[in-house]
Amino acid sequence: MINDLEYKSIKPNKKLSDFVDSFWCMENKSDQTLETIGLPDGRIDLSLIKTAETPFQIRILGLGTQQYEKGKIPAKSLTFVISFKLPAVEYVFHESIAAILNSGKLLENHFWDFNEKDLDDFELFYEKAAVKIESLLLKEIDQRKQKLFRLIYENNGDLTVKELSEQSNWSSRQINRYFNQYFGLSLKAYCSILRFRASLEHIAKGKLFPEENFSDQTHFIKEIKKISGSLPKELFQNKNDRFILLSALSSK
Repeated sequence: MINDLEYKSIKPNKKLSDFVDSFWCMENKSDQTLETIGLPDGRIDLSLIKTAETPFQIRILGLGTQQYEKGKIPAKSLTFVISFKLPAVEYVFHESIAAILNSGKLLENHFWDFNEKDLDDFELFYEKAAVKIESLLLKEIDQRKQKLFRLIYENNGDLTVKELSEQSNWSSRQINRYFNQYFGLSLKAYCSILRFRASLEHIAKGKLFPEENFSDQTHFIKEIKKISGSLPKELFQNKNDRFILLSALSSK
């Protein structure tokens, strides 16, 4: 399945690094539709999509907390994606995404001035998207929030709520109120997703035991199955040939 896909990615510039995880594109050049199963990765995805049979669309996918059916990658399809970090919700989108937890929605076809021609060149899309996102950053990020999110991402979610609260000088009650209001889940739940995401790179390489972020093998297996619905071994084997691990794609 992976051999039928072409994957590229670009990391954001320093100014956007607190808000954007990456810009990436995926093209299915084959004549066959590929089935997929989505796995939570802690990102909010804004996608531009075009297929041989479906008109141009712009979609946003909220945070996922468990394995979810992401549908299909149609034959002869092209998708450009901006994967956002959590601070983008308040500082770029300027609205809550709690309502699309474990789901998504279609946006207007001229959202952020994007259009079908933007799918002609990935590098130009990246440049246009970066300029647009910078223009939407209307205010400086709250220092407590900036500290909190940097701690979360730098440690792949491997700090306790108490540690994050103390180091960011922000009460855990206020943090969880903020998380539920803007993202639709608790800080603890989000950190679990980031630990899971970090483990995927190891699983993709066949390392089916905890290297970091988990106390022991039992905890590792329990958390992986809770979020993905599968055992680490099943993920590694791409059970039913339907899992897509971006770490495997990007290593091509």
